[in-house]
Amino acid sequence: MSAATAAAIAALRPTEPFPLPSDLSLARRLKLLLTFSRADLSVSPVDEWQLKSALLAFLRNPPLSLSLLQDSDLSVSRLPDLQKRRREDPVASGVLYVRDLSFLNRKGGDEAEAMTREQEEEKYSQWRSSLVEKLAGIELNLKGVVYQMSVEIPASDDFKAMKKSWEDFYASELYSIRNPVRKIAKRPDTILVRGVPSRWFAETRISSKASTLVTHTIFSALGKIRTLNISNDDELGASKDETNKGLISGLNCKVWVQFESYDDFHDAMKALCGRSLEKEGSRLKVDYEVTWDSEGFFRNAQYEPAQTKLEERDAPVHGRKKHYTSRIESDHRKRFRD
Repeated sequence: MSAATAAAIAALRPTEPFPLPSDLSLARRLKLLLTFSRADLSVSPVDEWQLKSALLAFLRNPPLSLSLLQDSDLSVSRLPDLQKRRREDPVASGVLYVRDLSFLNRKGGDEAEAMTREQEEEKYSQWRSSLVEKLAGIELNLKGVVYQMSVEIPASDDFKAMKKSWEDFYASELYSIRNPVRKIAKRPDTILVRGVPSRWFAETRISSKASTLVTHTIFSALGKIRTLNISNDDELGASKDETNKGLISGLNCKVWVQFESYDDFHDAMKALCGRSLEKEGSRLKVDYEVTWDSEGFFRNAQYEPAQTKLEERDAPVHGRKKHYTSRIESDHRKRFRD
């Protein structure tokens, strides 16, 4: 990663977007997962619209006063097979996005002094914890039917929690009995981003499918890349999980990005966590999922990568091309010699 890129990510404020190539940007927002359970002995059907309306009214009025919250920032859906659930089991789930964080850059009052980046980060952390605490356990009374709500922050949106997860993972691997001889401390270098529109990573007016060249250019703004892989994200689109609602199968892709160094990986994760992908001229806000690769995707891949447009661009121009020998061709030559 260049010094300028590292400095830009380090200086990124909670309220500032991070610009990316292809007119894309990363905008900060808070994502909360909601779970609703019955707080009484009622067995009446769950009315999603009434539940959402009651919760929106609660959020927009004091003491929370999230007046700029849009209807589209909250989704609620009842869980399937309610008749088969035990009385204490959840009956509905939802997702809440808080996108307006402009209050973070002021100390108080309309003409207050601007805050530093460190002060904004601290204020955001305290406000997020306070909001979760206020929302946890609230009860919504819908015409005599009472629902109790629980709240949690997704693991993929909490950078500190995610960093601790990979540190704990590799610490346990270091002392694992499966590796009694070579106890070498390892650190991750690969991220996985899911649920991004393929057309935003495609070559304009050429294809609607994600391009390796365009995708490489976009993620290069976050660090120096060693290799990447793109595939359709049909599994996420077909999921019934409320957090993925609205994603259409075949239109989204998932991207594995392996960085040259741990520092590049670390800063890329920090920039991607807790943000949405936006494109200039589009109203769509893409709330992708990001995590670190604990499965060793590139290490365990059982295929020979095809020559990509990046490799074609970097190939010598004096009439010579790089030659890629596949595993099948190699085995055939060995058998022919035998």
